[in-house]
Amino acid sequence: MFALRRILAAGLVLFAAVLAFRPVRVAEVPVLVAARDLAPGTPLSTSDIKLLRAPPSLVPSGALSDPASVGGQVLAGAAAAGEPITSVRLLGPSNIRLTTGLPDAAAVAVRLVDDSIADLLVPGSHVDIVGPDQEVLASDAVVVTIRSGEPRRLLVVGLPRAVAIRVAAASLSREVTVTLR
Repeated sequence: MFALRRILAAGLVLFAAVLAFRPVRVAEVPVLVAARDLAPGTPLSTSDIKLLRAPPSLVPSGALSDPASVGGQVLAGAAAAGEPITSVRLLGPSNIRLTTGLPDAAAVAVRLVDDSIADLLVPGSHVDIVGPDQEVLASDAVVVTIRSGEPRRLLVVGLPRAVAIRVAAASLSREVTVTLR
């Protein structure tokens, strides 16, 4: 009887050791990541992203999982290969509010008189938008992204909604520039 208990105890210890060292399988969730290094202002296509599975603890809040949901959307900032694509990384309401810190923020796109000024800017830069008559159209605009384009690059800035509307209307008929803060 005593031998049977020892055998049973040894079996339980062995079973506990197996359970302790067995890899734990964690449920994984789908997450979209950058398939390669991507520049800010990149309109995303299916070749720019890939779908991976990861443990939920490694997936950031707002991570996207549906490839169809990002087609044609614009990446607000650079993304490294393998980096998760989240809703705040795409040009849109979440990104504009987070970048500016304003609850009523809106984005407005402007073409600068001097395209080389865009080389001095990065997403998050603060600028004032100035018209040709030296009128300050907007103060403390936040650069959301810079897109390449013809004939000049497009600067997308976040502003309070009422100011963004005024800047958008003014930039249709006048050239603008920015001063860096």
